Amino acid sequence: MSTTLRSMRLSASRCSPLRAGPSSASGTLRLAGARYSSSTAQDPMTGELAKLPDIEPSLLEITRTQQPKRPPPPSSLVFGHTFTDHMLTVPWQILEGWGKPKIQPYGPLAVEPSATVFHYAHCLFEGLKAYRDTNGKVTLFRPDMNMKRMNTSAERIAMPTFNGEAMVELMKELVRMDKHWIPDQPGYSLYIRPTMIGTQPALGIAPPKEALLFVICSPVGPYYPQGFKPVALYGTTEYTRASPGGIGAYKLGANYAAGVAAQKAAAQKGYVQNLWLQGPEHHITEVGTMNAFVVFKRSDGSVELVTPPLDGIILPGVTRDSVLALAREHSAGKIRVPELTDKLVVSERPVTMKEVKEAAQKGDLVEFFGTGTAAVISPVDRIGYLGEDVHIPTGPDGMGPISRPLWKHLTGIQTGAIPHPWAVEV
Repeated sequence: MSTTLRSMRLSASRCSPLRAGPSSASGTLRLAGARYSSSTAQDPMTGELAKLPDIEPSLLEITRTQQPKRPPPPSSLVFGHTFTDHMLTVPWQILEGWGKPKIQPYGPLAVEPSATVFHYAHCLFEGLKAYRDTNGKVTLFRPDMNMKRMNTSAERIAMPTFNGEAMVELMKELVRMDKHWIPDQPGYSLYIRPTMIGTQPALGIAPPKEALLFVICSPVGPYYPQGFKPVALYGTTEYTRASPGGIGAYKLGANYAAGVAAQKAAAQKGYVQNLWLQGPEHHITEVGTMNAFVVFKRSDGSVELVTPPLDGIILPGVTRDSVLALAREHSAGKIRVPELTDKLVVSERPVTMKEVKEAAQKGDLVEFFGTGTAAVISPVDRIGYLGEDVHIPTGPDGMGPISRPLWKHLTGIQTGAIPHPWAVEV
């Protein structure tokens, strides 16, 4: 065995693999599911496989900025336009595995113009938030779920996977350094953007032999600073977001670039965002970049909360999963979500625009909303579909009877007002 590969084996990560399983709104995280492991390399002389180093938090190197910036007034923040003083970087190389993590001053990356990210879309990312409670404690919301999904996305485009627990520890350290950027006002948080790109300077369609995992942070305010404002959607039949066997279920840069033209077309028609419809039956899939939820009245007096199933086309959203977990455990009597009806049925099933339109005509459509990290819950008041608008009920505050209590409970957990294991202390 070569000296290089022998040293790789000896320095392999000591962090245990993160395993994430079914979500629970009331109990501790149950661990199961996908295994996060480092890569292996083959010794060119012996052909023997050797395990390469995974991400190792104990090797973290910190360089503090010598020119700290003053955080701007909270009222001036525009989502995703202001960034904190530091960033985290972790390089990867096919024969060396994951390199030394570094927290360094925020600044430009040195990436060659021939890097695979620019030519073959070797790019994936995540989005999560850090919150500060009234006592000053800072927490991350379900970071294990983001790392699980990030590894799944990396596998889909032949990028390196990593130890999710180790990455969470590194993100905690980054947030500790820049936590003063979280505005000390209700509704504000720190948006965290982990990203992985292919950096190998070579042309040719193949798995990249070099990659960079980095994390940047941005202070953000409430998505609806003046209160909830329902949005109008355009039921897009001219464009397709995803197809079976494709990349719709993965958080890849390529998924988002292709959606911009459809969103622009919806705006030109007078709608805020597009509603992605799939196939000749016009199955509802996603609301722009959010997961979709519909609420129907049922003949027995109950209400049904419906979201499309994870069939390989839809992104497994963390907020989607959280809303489902809270609603199911409330319905089962395991937890109590104040103001939420006890006559609640929770379904993951296909739903078409025909069903939504017919329910609206019959008066059985209760509400329609999207879920995502940025907005948490975004209510909808109308959908443009095949030349006419389907109108959707909303309350005086812009929300509906199901989304309102779920939003209150979920944001209570995120901000620390409601103790919960989903909130991970930094």
